[in-house]
Amino acid sequence: MQDYEGFYKAAFKLFDGRVYKDYLRRFCYGVEASCYSYIPKLVLMLKSEKEIIKAFELSRKFNTPLCFRGAGTSLSGQSSCDTVLVCLDFSWDHMKVSRDANSINLGCGVIGENANKALKPLGKKIGPDPATIAAAQIGGIVNNNSSGMCCGVKQNSYNTLKSIRVILGDGTILDSSDALSVASFRNSHKDLIEQILNLRSQILADTELCELIRRKYKIKNTTGYSINALLDYSDPIDIITHLFIGSEGTLGFVSSVELECVDDEKFKACALLFYDDILKAAKVVEILAKFENEISSAEIMDYGSLKAASKFKGVSEILPDIKDGEVCILIQSQNNSQDRLNEQIQKIKDAIKDYSTSQEMKFSFDESEFANWWKIRKGIFPIAATAKRPGSSVITEDICFEIKDLGEGIKSLQELFKKHGFEDSAIIFGHALAGNLHFIITPDLNQNSEFESFANLVEDMSLMVSNFGGSIKAEHGTGRMVAPFVELEWGAKAYAINRKIKEIFDPHTLINPDVIITDDKEIYKKNIKQSAIIGNEFDDCVECGFCEKNCPSNKLTLSPRQRIALKREIQRLGALSDKASKKLLKELKDGAKYFLNESCAACSMCEELCPVGINTANLALNERKVNASDFSKKTAELAKSNFSLALNGAKFALSAANLLNSNSIRKLSFKANLAIKTPVLKEYLPRKNSYKLRDKNYGFDESVVYFSSCLNRAFAPNQNLNDKRPIQEVFESLCKKAKINVIYPQQISDMCCGKVFTNYPDTKELNRAKNIDILREATNEGKYPVVIDHGACSYELIKSLKDRFDIYDLSEYLLKFISTRLSIVPINDTIGLYTMCASKKLGLENTMMSLAKLCTKGQVIVHSDTACCGFAGYKGFFTPQLNLHATTKFKRFYQNSAVNIGFSNSSTCEIGLSEASGFSWQHIAYLLDSVSISQK
Repeated sequence: MQDYEGFYKAAFKLFDGRVYKDYLRRFCYGVEASCYSYIPKLVLMLKSEKEIIKAFELSRKFNTPLCFRGAGTSLSGQSSCDTVLVCLDFSWDHMKVSRDANSINLGCGVIGENANKALKPLGKKIGPDPATIAAAQIGGIVNNNSSGMCCGVKQNSYNTLKSIRVILGDGTILDSSDALSVASFRNSHKDLIEQILNLRSQILADTELCELIRRKYKIKNTTGYSINALLDYSDPIDIITHLFIGSEGTLGFVSSVELECVDDEKFKACALLFYDDILKAAKVVEILAKFENEISSAEIMDYGSLKAASKFKGVSEILPDIKDGEVCILIQSQNNSQDRLNEQIQKIKDAIKDYSTSQEMKFSFDESEFANWWKIRKGIFPIAATAKRPGSSVITEDICFEIKDLGEGIKSLQELFKKHGFEDSAIIFGHALAGNLHFIITPDLNQNSEFESFANLVEDMSLMVSNFGGSIKAEHGTGRMVAPFVELEWGAKAYAINRKIKEIFDPHTLINPDVIITDDKEIYKKNIKQSAIIGNEFDDCVECGFCEKNCPSNKLTLSPRQRIALKREIQRLGALSDKASKKLLKELKDGAKYFLNESCAACSMCEELCPVGINTANLALNERKVNASDFSKKTAELAKSNFSLALNGAKFALSAANLLNSNSIRKLSFKANLAIKTPVLKEYLPRKNSYKLRDKNYGFDESVVYFSSCLNRAFAPNQNLNDKRPIQEVFESLCKKAKINVIYPQQISDMCCGKVFTNYPDTKELNRAKNIDILREATNEGKYPVVIDHGACSYELIKSLKDRFDIYDLSEYLLKFISTRLSIVPINDTIGLYTMCASKKLGLENTMMSLAKLCTKGQVIVHSDTACCGFAGYKGFFTPQLNLHATTKFKRFYQNSAVNIGFSNSSTCEIGLSEASGFSWQHIAYLLDSVSISQK
C-alpha cells in the first residue's frame, strides 16, 4: 500500500520542510515541456546525494515511487508523474575541466550551454547538442541519451561517456571513476552483476538478435534501454554505466558524469538551401550524407515550420518571400583551417549542383548571422506551436530512418497525415543528415474525432517506422509516448531484455514507473494537456522551459512557464462548479498573490530567452494594476503631487534606519517582514544623500543635462563601500575632467522617470508630460543630451522619451563621450561586473564590458547565470527572499573567485550584490573616475 502521508511527515523533518503537498506547487512544479499533464502527490526539492539516498529510503519504506526532474524540457513525458516528484535546487551545477581539456566532469544540474561556455576558450565542447541545450541540464541530456543537430550518433551521450556517478534504488553509490567505489560495488552487488552478465550471454548466443541491435544503433535510437551496452562492453561496470545512458531516470539517479570533450572547430560556415518541395530536399540530404567529413549538420524545416517562424521579429529578413510548399535546409560545415573549410564548401556545392535551389544559395562565415538562423531552428518547436488553434494541444514526435529511406519515410509520414486529417496542419523538421525527423500536430483533444485521429496516427506511425526498421524514438526518449510501442519496434526477444533490465535495477517498480516499460498500452493517450485560454501572448506558451534560466524566482516560487500554467489552471477551475474545484480555485487564487505576483521581479528577462517573445512579467504587472492597494495608491498620489516631499520622507527613513542598523536589528527586521511585510534592513543599506545638486558651469563648450534618478538622489554609498561619494559628485568630477558642463533640471527634486507609476497609466502619462516640459527647458529645446544614472530608470526614460530627446544611460555616455577625453591609467586588478537586467534589454552589456576593460588590465569576471539579481527596486526590501534566492549562484561564484571588488550600473542592485558577495559593488562611474585624469 502506498503511504504518501507517512512519506510527507517523514520527509518534512528530514528535508527542512522542502516537501510540498499544497495543490499550487504540486500542479505548477509538475509542469514540463511534453504534451502530458500529471500532478504529483508530493514534490521534493533536494540539494545533495545524502538527501537523494534518504528519499530512496523513504520510497522503499512507504512504497511511494519517485520521479526525478531536471530542467523539465523533455518532450515524451518521462519527467512527469502522479507520485513523488523530485526536483533539484542549485547545488548540482559543479563542473571541472580536466587538465588536458579532453574531458569535463559535470554535475547533473549543469545546463548544457554552460558546459560549452566553459570549454569554448579551450576550443572544445560536449558532444550532445540538443536544440534545448540552452535550458536542458546534464542529468536530462544523459538520461535521454540526447544527441542533436551536429553530433549524430558518434558524439552522443552514450559514445562520449567517460565515467558516471549514480545512486541506485537501494541507496548505493557507484562512481565508475573511483576504483574503491567500483571494487565495493562488485563485492556488494554480485547478484546484480551476475544477472547483467547473463543477459549479455543470452544476446551473444543469438546471432540474429546481435545483428538487430548493431543495425538499430547505427542510427539514432532512444526506444527502450541502451541494450547495445550488452554487446559493446564485456566488463559489467562498463555495461551498467552505459545502461544508465538513456534510462530516463528509471534505473536510479544520475548525480554526475564525466564526458569526453570534442573539438569545437575554429572556423564555421552555414548556408540556407531552399527547395520547392520536401522530397526534393530529402534527396539533397541523401547526397550530403555521403560527405560526412565535409558537413556536420543538415537541418530540414518544411513550409509549415517556415510559415510559423516568419511572423516573428527579424525572421522575415532571414526567410524572405517563402512560397507555398517551399522547404529549407540549414547546413553547417566546420574546420580548424579556413582553407580546408573553403574546400569543404566547394565540395558541398559541387555535390548538389544538379539540384537547383528556389532561392540563391548563400554561405555565411559570420557567426552572428548564422546564430540567428540556428536560433530559428532551435526554437522551432515552440515557434511552430504558436500556429495552433486556441484550446488545442501540441503533440510532437521524433522518429528516425536509415538515410536511404529518408525520402520514402517522409512520403509515408505525409500519407499518414492525410489519412488522419492532419495534412494541412502538421509540420516536419529535424536533423535530416541523421535521418531524424520531428513532427508536430495540434489536435483539439476536446473533440472526440480529433482525439481518435491523434491516437490512431501514433499507432500507425509506430507501425510504419518499425516496418522501415527505423526508430520510433530517435532522441527525445521513450517516455510515456512510446512506452507501449517498444515491443513493436524491437520484437519479443529484445523487449524481454528491456523488461529484465528494469526488473534488475527496480524490482519493486518504485523509480519512475510507466516510463520506457509499461503494461498500460493506452498510456500514450492519457493525461494529455488541455490548456485553458487566458488570452494575449500567453496562449502561445507551450511550457518548453527555455525561459527558466533567466528567472530570479525559479525554484523559489514559480518560473515564467509555471506562472502561465497557474493562470491557465485558475481559468480552467473557474469554469467548473463542483465543490472540489471551487476549493482548489480558492487555494490557487490565494496563493497567486505571492507566487504569481509578489515574488515576480517583473524584470522581463524571460522574454529574452522565450523563442516566441512572451513577456511573462506582464502577468504580474496586470495583477498589480488590478490589485493595487489603497496604501500604494496614496503613495503614488503623494509622489505625483509632491515628489520632493516623498523623496525627503525616504531620506528621513534612511537616516533612521542607519541609526538602528545592526546585526540583531537586521535579524528582527527579517522576522517582522515575514509577519507584517515591513521593509528589511541590509548590511549594505545606503546612507542618506545630502549632496546639493547645483549646475557646474565650468565655461566649457559642451554641456550635458543630468537627470539624476530619484533613487540616487536619496542614496549615498554605504559606509562599507570603497568610495563614499554620492554618484552625482563622481559624475561631476568626470565631466570636469572631460571638459563638459553639467546642467541639472531646475525641477529635478520633483522628477521621476515614471517607473514608480507603472500600475497607474493616467498618472504615468501626466508624469511623462511633466518630464517633457522640464527637459525641453533644461536641454534648450533638445540642444543638449540627457544622462540618467540608474539602469532601470534609463530603460524607462529612454523607452518613454527617446523620440523627444537624446537620452543616454550613464554607462553609455561615459563610454561614448567621457572616456575618449580622459587619460586612463588602468589598474591591474581582477574585477567583477554586473549589468542590471533592464540595461541588458537596452543592449548595454558590451558597453559595460568595454568600460571595464578600459579601466583594468586584469580580468573582468561576469557571472552570466545571474540574468537578474532579483532586487527589483523596492522588492529587495519588501520581498527580500527573492534577491537572496536569485543571488545564490552569484554568491557561490564570487566567493570562490579572486575578485574582491565589483561594478554595476544600478544602486539598488548593488545593495544585493554587495550583500551576496561580501564586497563592494558600485556604479562603474566610480571605477572610471578613480583611474582617469584630464587630457593635457
